[in-house]
Amino acid sequence: MENNEVWPETGDFVVCTVINVTDFGAYTKLEEFGGKEGFIHISEVKAGWVKYVRDHVREGQKIVCKVLNVDSSRRHIDLSLKDVNDHQKRAKIQDWKNEQKGAKWLQFVAEETGTDNKIMQTVYDTINDKFGSIYLAFEDAAINGVDSFADTGISEKVIQSIVNVAQVNIKLPFVDIAGYVDLTSDEPNGIDIIKKALNAAGKVKKNEVKVDISYVGAPRYRIKVIAPDYKTAEGILKKAAMAAIDAIEKANGKGIFYRHIESVKA
Repeated sequence: MENNEVWPETGDFVVCTVINVTDFGAYTKLEEFGGKEGFIHISEVKAGWVKYVRDHVREGQKIVCKVLNVDSSRRHIDLSLKDVNDHQKRAKIQDWKNEQKGAKWLQFVAEETGTDNKIMQTVYDTINDKFGSIYLAFEDAAINGVDSFADTGISEKVIQSIVNVAQVNIKLPFVDIAGYVDLTSDEPNGIDIIKKALNAAGKVKKNEVKVDISYVGAPRYRIKVIAPDYKTAEGILKKAAMAAIDAIEKANGKGIFYRHIESVKA
């Protein structure tokens, strides 16, 4: 589903397959750009003097290069191998593998939902524009569910399939904590007041954080937070609880927050 008219930009790191090694350099195929051809001059193969290019690269080898120059009118891309350190190479290869996974998962979504290629290309482009990466879109979907795709114009059927695939395939290193709030109201419309208080808690959000609220037993509600780390999770949990308490107290009700259920006395 990649757009073959997209070109890399100067300074980008790209995954390449070496297709031809010569005495003066190596020709490569750019894996992420429709197989466009790039060239590594012998002076860009390795720092210092290089006698034989084949001592450093070989046909069929996967390498990471830095883009030095792009001339789309001549369909020519100059690359450097020596300007890529080990850390940059590992990071780029991992990103590339993730994008391959994302593309594979999106193809599975197309098959599962019976969506034709033309519509899926639009879905692909929309996701890429919003998230900058297909894999990151699935990662976001694993955390935030269907909310990740609000206002994208993607059909509910496709969105739900993306979320399902993401939650099955992506195991995120996130922490999961919970707290509890007791919410009471003696007003005639007390149930509505409590609902509004819970809605206020649910609106406390932050990127890469998920907040779920569930009923435990009157007057107790459980607030569950999934976040990248404990500090963030604790902060969102307290904000959500205080949002609920503030909302109910403004309506003459009462609210109490408990971090641990063990400390709650019946």
